[in-house]
Amino acid sequence: MKNIYINKLIAGVLLYIAFSCQDAINISQDGILDNKASFKTIQDLKQFLLGDIYKIIDVSDPIAFTSLFTDEVGQGPSNSQLYQDIHQFYLDTNNSFASSIWLDNYKIINRVNRLLEASILVKATNSTEIKAKNQILAEARAARAFAYLILETYYSPDMKDNNALGVMILDHVPANDEKLPRSKNAEVFAVIDADIAFAEEHLANSNNYFFFNQNFVKAFKARYYLYRGKYAEAKKYAQKLILESNLVLTPSRPIPSGDIGSPKWHTELNAYSSTNPYIKMWNDSGQGEIIFALSRPGSGSWPNIASVYVTNATNVKGAVNYDMGRNLFNQINANPHDIRRWAFVDPSSLFDPQYETNPNYKNSDVIVIDKYPGKYTGTQPLRNDEKVFRLSEMYFILAECAIHDQQLSLAAQYIHKVRQARQISGNILVPKYANQTQAWADVLKERRIELAFEGHRYIDIKRIGPLAHKSIERHPTDDFDKKAVLTLSNTDYRFTLPIPLNELNKNTELIQNKGY
Repeated sequence: MKNIYINKLIAGVLLYIAFSCQDAINISQDGILDNKASFKTIQDLKQFLLGDIYKIIDVSDPIAFTSLFTDEVGQGPSNSQLYQDIHQFYLDTNNSFASSIWLDNYKIINRVNRLLEASILVKATNSTEIKAKNQILAEARAARAFAYLILETYYSPDMKDNNALGVMILDHVPANDEKLPRSKNAEVFAVIDADIAFAEEHLANSNNYFFFNQNFVKAFKARYYLYRGKYAEAKKYAQKLILESNLVLTPSRPIPSGDIGSPKWHTELNAYSSTNPYIKMWNDSGQGEIIFALSRPGSGSWPNIASVYVTNATNVKGAVNYDMGRNLFNQINANPHDIRRWAFVDPSSLFDPQYETNPNYKNSDVIVIDKYPGKYTGTQPLRNDEKVFRLSEMYFILAECAIHDQQLSLAAQYIHKVRQARQISGNILVPKYANQTQAWADVLKERRIELAFEGHRYIDIKRIGPLAHKSIERHPTDDFDKKAVLTLSNTDYRFTLPIPLNELNKNTELIQNKGY
């Protein structure tokens, strides 16, 4: 993990240099050709889309930050107190993740803006060219909408409040000295709405889940409207996705022969040659229920998502910096017939029955995270595609909508559908909720398990925690110091990221979030 964050630090320095010491709205760099020289044909637009926009879309920082800040991980035996500050809820305006999430997404927005302005110079002379050009612009605008959604998710204090502060609206290629203020959420949402409407009109109905398509639009809208508290719209698009995508929840069988949970069985199940659909989805040898993912090929320079947790490989000898949080594991381990128990935990993991009292618990109880086991080819042990939208999330969205509408039995059926799909054998009982608080708590619990290490937990606690009366739930053994702070109020200001200090210093129009 040291390597990835040393590289992150270097990359961050280079990024600031590349921005010529200007703030996030500045795209101008020495040596870049102007639009007239760079863009002459539709193929030029497409090459820029593929090589300069798709290539920089990344969700590894939100995944890493969420894991470190919440209760998904505990400090592992190879951790020399790496990122101890974030793990102990210290979050300030110099936080590297707050800076990178901000800059990375404005970099996407900047590049999309350049493509859109350049597209005016490229003429389409027939229906085929018009369709091809609109497809490129639709994918670019989908990327911009996605970047704005991430920014709103992390930097707006309340996405359900149209009048709350949102982020900067950048809909053009700005001048070097231009300074922009933060806009209200309603104004940012209007930009997102326009982009995603154009995407919905012009995107192809492709089955390639590495590119923006109609399935992406439906999933995007379902999450976007849910976060805004627009439950009727969220329900509409989650249902459309489920009905029209031809995807089904990834089954938990077939499984190897032998006793479930035995070391040999577990090793065979998790092998790169596994025939289990759920395992294949995570080692990138099968799509499963993935709606949209960011491709991370085995060759080339790409982020290695598993290096958030380990240094060399996702096994106990791979230099484990962060392992699975004990309370999270205890929830997953409660049902030995749940495929997630075996898919998310490496067979080499160490389990100490006395972990709560053994002073050497950091070395004797090492639960290695295996959700990102490396490419099935075996060529990149730390690299996997970054899964952005999966079908299970759509069922959780429908459950939330049902709870909001006080249809608790319907919400229970949606949760049950996911749990049953993950069941290797036997039947799971349909839960029963006495009230909305219980229902919200169960949705939060199931999202915690199913969507672990996918970048949801931090936002879920902010969104659902107050409704469920739940927050971060760490076990004392998740830290080297058993006296460390284990939780944080679900209404704490730190559930909204700070505007980076470097941005504030360069753009005096920006307003900082409360608490920082």
